[in-house]
Amino acid sequence: MALIVHKYGGTSVGTTERIQLVADRIVETKKQGHQIVVVVSAMSGETNRLLSLAKKITESPSPRELDVLLSTGEQVTIALLTMALEKKGCDAVSYTGGQVQIKTDSVHNKARINNIEVTRVQKELQEGKVVVVAGFQGVDENGNITTLGRGGSDTTAVAMATALNANECRIYTDVDGVYTADPSVVENAQRLSCLTYEEMLEMASLGSKVLQTRAVEFARKYNINLRVLSSFKEGSGTLITNEEENMEAALISGIAHNSDEAKLTVIGVPDKPGIASLILSPIAEANIEVDMIVQNVGLNNSTDFTFTVHRNDYEKAMSILKETAKIIDAADVMGDNKIVKISVVGVGMRSHAGVARTIFKALADEKINIQMISTSEIKVSVVVDEKHLESGVRILHMAFGLGKE
Repeated sequence: MALIVHKYGGTSVGTTERIQLVADRIVETKKQGHQIVVVVSAMSGETNRLLSLAKKITESPSPRELDVLLSTGEQVTIALLTMALEKKGCDAVSYTGGQVQIKTDSVHNKARINNIEVTRVQKELQEGKVVVVAGFQGVDENGNITTLGRGGSDTTAVAMATALNANECRIYTDVDGVYTADPSVVENAQRLSCLTYEEMLEMASLGSKVLQTRAVEFARKYNINLRVLSSFKEGSGTLITNEEENMEAALISGIAHNSDEAKLTVIGVPDKPGIASLILSPIAEANIEVDMIVQNVGLNNSTDFTFTVHRNDYEKAMSILKETAKIIDAADVMGDNKIVKISVVGVGMRSHAGVARTIFKALADEKINIQMISTSEIKVSVVVDEKHLESGVRILHMAFGLGKE
């Protein structure tokens, strides 16, 4: 008997009809003799609806009360799915994050899971029940409701799989796996049968919306097999697992893109030790995540310092930087929130040269200017103007021969 964790996203449970279909799949899996824990998101559009309600009350809702509000979306789904399972003769029980005791830190809206108390869940499983758990939420040490940020239900599912020592964590979504590029941008993108944790981590962090980055980090840390599957059609999906040493890695696995980028530049920064810390510390204290960083070569005892943030954090980061610029005696602050990041990912880069050359030549041939470059052992990312997003992704997908024949 295997213990399997299922996770269903908002689109998969977007209507009562779809919830019934999800219940059918769970019943079939249960009939195969497996123990099942199900993690669900709020119904499609529900989180945005709740956010809009909050905005009608105040433009700046307190983070604590926003978490109290947003956590209700998943509570609706767990109750409806449990009702559907019971109607089909499947013994089931629903739990909120607080009832399961998913313990988090106290950072509202972006909490991180510290621990999960699984005794209650294990007891229900031993009694033959399907346990339906609200994703995206937990409680801090003071009993306050917290939420894990967008896509947090993925993290809940992987954390539950880890705590319960599950055999596999299956992420059901509106796509049937991870593709070589976004199929809505590249028509001949191919579904990948297998990816390493490292590749999926890069692709998730670089804009692939299939899985949340923290969920992949969790899976890699605790060696949990992840499988991305479609809620709407049968198939084997994409398995995300450890890199096989004897596996001949493809040179490039996929092209990821992120259109939620913004760029900020501090001009005329004094070129001296510790200046980067002075610039970025206030940004970090505001809980704004920094992505790519470039510092130009110093000239006349000054330099320019550029970094990217999520587009939603652009105005806040710009306001902070203007104050910092006064303190450090910088010349000016400039920004651009109309940029995108395109990334080429593959573990095969470790043993093959020439990837960067291929990227730069392909983009140059199409007269696409590169504004920033970032590299790691298995990825190369470039920042370009947002008008080149789709053409840039297609050109690089073609340059590495990733399309269907």
